[in-house]
Amino acid sequence: MSKTAIIVDSTAYIPQELVEKYNLYVIPLVVNWSGETLRDNIDISADEFYTRLDQTSDAPTTSQPSAGEFVAIFTEAAKTADSAVAILISGELSGTVASALAARDMMENFPIEIVDSQNTSMALGFLALAAARAAEEGMDHTGIAKMVRDVMERMSIVFVVDSLKYLHRGGRIGGASRFVGSLLSIKPVLHLANGRVEPLTKVRTKKKAVKHVLTMAQEAMAGKSNVRVAILHASAQAEAEKLKTSVSKTLNPVEIFITDISPVIGTHVGPGTLGLAYYAD
Repeated sequence: MSKTAIIVDSTAYIPQELVEKYNLYVIPLVVNWSGETLRDNIDISADEFYTRLDQTSDAPTTSQPSAGEFVAIFTEAAKTADSAVAILISGELSGTVASALAARDMMENFPIEIVDSQNTSMALGFLALAAARAAEEGMDHTGIAKMVRDVMERMSIVFVVDSLKYLHRGGRIGGASRFVGSLLSIKPVLHLANGRVEPLTKVRTKKKAVKHVLTMAQEAMAGKSNVRVAILHASAQAEAEKLKTSVSKTLNPVEIFITDISPVIGTHVGPGTLGLAYYAD
């Protein structure tokens, strides 16, 4: 039976035990900070990142892996696999997909499917896990890529940020730019649509904003089975635990995680961000 390797980037921030269980290849994006080049979740963890962000006024930036780094990971995968599927952060948010496509052109006799997930965080992670489970069942690389693109149509990621300044500063704000002039007390509810950060509504308190996020998930998943959910947070563990309790009671998911938002994504959304990624099989 042929074997297909599954490659995902570090912004998915998939729990390490699942990375190991499914033998996922994870290629890190990079945080550039005060002259340092820090690989996402390798040279800097989420906890370290948010602690440091709170203590400095020096703003970090981010960058994608190079084509050469993708060649290296594709070459490593080719040692034990016959093909690969790389499922990556939205091309609207990063140049990662472009680097992967350039690297694919350098590989000979190793079929590679590149999927622009139009997502990030555990919305991307869920796609990679679905791909890994399909690979375990023997699906080939073209079938896996098609399946992932089908799941993408059912995937949602909705979140609330404490401040839009990080998205604005990093240039990833998309259609949410019309909220920039809002009062500080306004908490914007955002989502990813066609790979871009887009506005949904604005609420006066974070508590109400999080309730709106939960209500959206409840309405979207009503009557559906095999619901999978991840609670995403940026240095907001207590709020994430509380939201998990509500999600577990109301959605009865077959799979639920609390995951940190990776340093690379945290650079753009800022601390205090809280949200949900969800879909039904």
